[in-house]
Amino acid sequence: MSTCTTASRDLDEPLAGTAATARTWLLLEQPGPWGARALTSSHLDPEVGRALEAAAEGTGVRIALIRRPGRHADSHPSARRRVYVAHTAPGNTWLRGHVTDRPEELLDLDLAALGAGDHGGFGTPHTGDPLALVCTNGKRDRCCAVLGRPLAAELATSGEQGVWEVTHLGGHRFSPTLLVLPYGYAYGRSGQAAVKEILEGVRTGRVVTEGCRGSSAWDRPGQAAELAVRTATGEDAAGALSVVHTAGTAPRWDVTVAHTDGRQWRVTVVQGASLPLRPESCGAALAAPARMDVVAVRPIAYGAAQEIPATVTSE
Repeated sequence: MSTCTTASRDLDEPLAGTAATARTWLLLEQPGPWGARALTSSHLDPEVGRALEAAAEGTGVRIALIRRPGRHADSHPSARRRVYVAHTAPGNTWLRGHVTDRPEELLDLDLAALGAGDHGGFGTPHTGDPLALVCTNGKRDRCCAVLGRPLAAELATSGEQGVWEVTHLGGHRFSPTLLVLPYGYAYGRSGQAAVKEILEGVRTGRVVTEGCRGSSAWDRPGQAAELAVRTATGEDAAGALSVVHTAGTAPRWDVTVAHTDGRQWRVTVVQGASLPLRPESCGAALAAPARMDVVAVRPIAYGAAQEIPATVTSE
């Protein structure tokens, strides 16, 4: 039986420009089973989950539940939970950890400040391995469980200490999907060897662009534009590029991408539709997902425009 993942792969649907958008991620460990809306359908107190969802609205913070890879029996959940908060904007990228036995204490956080990049002293700086968050929530889409859980288990067995299962990253049809912190780049159709290369890049401050969906710090046109500049220039330093301005509205944008060394590029991004029709998730009706086509990358102060093929898409 065809799945959303096999349809997307067979149609060679591009990955870039499809990442979730969130400058700040707040991650709470929650063992046991997850429902489709995990914050309110898990062993987490649903009142706490609803309150966190409401508090995060409009702040730039995305909240997700995490758990260690392995079996998740519906019994004896641990009272002690890991909490991570990460800000992904270049120039102010950080990842902090905390341990709590009272998830409701997260309601005391200033989520607007976290979204703006101010951690307010919450937790302590994370000094361990980078986090690899693999989407495994089969209640959202079966592909996430069928493809994501084996990947998370393989990575953990291989010795990667920063591997967690996560409730939802979007883009089921690109499973297995993962998000890497602290830099906030998302990846799709990932295998163990590729993820190990990605994590080694993070350890040395580099971004691997193969299989990359984009940085969650930017909106979808910005994700497409930044990856296009990386591809055109070969730049792989994690904090080197920022999206500094976006002009226009759908279906066409001019995005300005700046380098820390002063160079800038104007990237033209056009929204189109992915054809032929395909399911965006298993069991969904056939649809034409929106795509972000990069049609030009032009150095602003360093000479003539460089035209590149339209190879970037977005959901």
